[in-house]
Amino acid sequence: MTTARRVRALVAVDRRARPAGLLDNGPVRAGSLRAGSLRAGPTRARERAATVRGAAAALDQRLFVRVARARLPGVGRVLPGLSRAADHGVLWSAAAAGLAACGTPQAKRAAGRALGSLLVASALANVVAKRMAGRPRPELSSVPLVRHLRRAPFTSSFPSGHSASAAAFAVGLGLESPALGVAAAPVALGVMLSRVYVGAHYPGDVLAGAALGASTAVLLRRRRPGPQTPPPPAGLPGPAVQLPALPGGAGLHVVVNSGSGAGGLADLWRDADADDPHQALIRDLLPKADVQLASDGDALPQLIAEAAERARADGGALGICGGDGSINLAAGIAAEHDLPLAVFTGGTLNHFAADAGITDFATVAAAVTAGSGMAVDLGTVTDSGGDRHRVFVNTFSIGVYPDLVRLRERWEHRIGKWPALALAGARLLHTAEPVELEIAGRPRRIWLLFAGNGRYHRRGVAPITRERLDDGVLDARVVNAGHRFTRLRLAVACLTGALDRTRFYHATRLRALELTDLTAVSHLSVDGEAVPAPDALRLASAAGALRIYRVTS
Repeated sequence: MTTARRVRALVAVDRRARPAGLLDNGPVRAGSLRAGSLRAGPTRARERAATVRGAAAALDQRLFVRVARARLPGVGRVLPGLSRAADHGVLWSAAAAGLAACGTPQAKRAAGRALGSLLVASALANVVAKRMAGRPRPELSSVPLVRHLRRAPFTSSFPSGHSASAAAFAVGLGLESPALGVAAAPVALGVMLSRVYVGAHYPGDVLAGAALGASTAVLLRRRRPGPQTPPPPAGLPGPAVQLPALPGGAGLHVVVNSGSGAGGLADLWRDADADDPHQALIRDLLPKADVQLASDGDALPQLIAEAAERARADGGALGICGGDGSINLAAGIAAEHDLPLAVFTGGTLNHFAADAGITDFATVAAAVTAGSGMAVDLGTVTDSGGDRHRVFVNTFSIGVYPDLVRLRERWEHRIGKWPALALAGARLLHTAEPVELEIAGRPRRIWLLFAGNGRYHRRGVAPITRERLDDGVLDARVVNAGHRFTRLRLAVACLTGALDRTRFYHATRLRALELTDLTAVSHLSVDGEAVPAPDALRLASAAGALRIYRVTS
């Protein structure tokens, strides 16, 4: 055998001995190489991922032990208390309450944005992310006993809900007011550090929670629509009518609700012996008017009813000074007695007066003197037997909102209306349940039913403004239950202005609506006031049922 043949034979034997495709030279079977690579690729990727996770977990553990064993002079005693103060968002709710009560308009907007960001971030962290992660809490052997929490948390360690809330609040605050954001940042960082210091979380949990909270605040700012300014009405919000002219207010009987507009902690220190400024202003503008002050201990409905009787005897008019709840009471009594109503704004929001174009006391006094006014619609609520009848000038609702109102009313006398509203919203985000009822004869399970007196501009479950008050229709909106994560999706959609694009939201306009089988409904909300619910009721629009004083030219 020649030398060349011997070499070729040795190469052939070597090829049979080794796997195909691993020879330095010679042909490679492409199919064998592709299959081997496909099998080896995912395995190597999984091995690399496992190695990275293991290294990150080891680093997380080492950092946790270092912080747990550390002694931090000056702040070591503060951090455990700071961690407890941030439980359930109490620390941040209190901060928002203080800003809403005593701050500037910018501070109040910042408080609202910060609290809204916190609610969404907290829900994402505690309801969604923790259920998906399931990471065990750290071992506490390296944490001194004096730092241990009184009640050890049992939910997933990843991510830190406290850190998500802290970051969302601070970033949300800073997006509206950079100075307030800078002031809140050290407190937020302290809360984050405290969660590792007391042994509740690993550092990685805190970083993930902080990233979630900060990104939530930023995304909400990008998605949240700006303030909506509806186009001005072409004419009056209702048809002009001639009302009794009352020069100097002669024949006008006004009831001033001194409790309206108490929206913050500052009202708790108001001098109880001081004259009511609204009462004094009305007397200055209309010296012949009968102006009575309803204090906290007085029965407001009774005072308004007595004033209406005197106004009817004098051939005059009824007047009310207060918020939308007070106006609701006066509107029902005025319509019942066929009396014109003079509305003086004295509440916090004054939605009805704003939609009616009533801006200040002087223009109302001028309309009373001249006898100019307009007719507007009223929404009516009648139970199945027709025995009980209520009206609403703005809105009616069933579901989450009445619960929100009841909780707010329970707390507002101690901390003010806006702080109480914020705390009630935070609580209902976790505890609220849908209600079952029949709408137009069909069984439904809903989170909320809203009906507005007239056609509202803004979409969603809490519209604000109307162009006219004589549409003769109810603006109805329903949020259905039964979808996955509806509670969280509802909160996110409301804050981002995307509710009308969700599948569980429906809106329509109608003249009347029957609601039956309300046995599972405990309360209704009528113009922001919670009232007991009957077994069945009928909503309707009473066109032109109320006449109010308003300058028409």
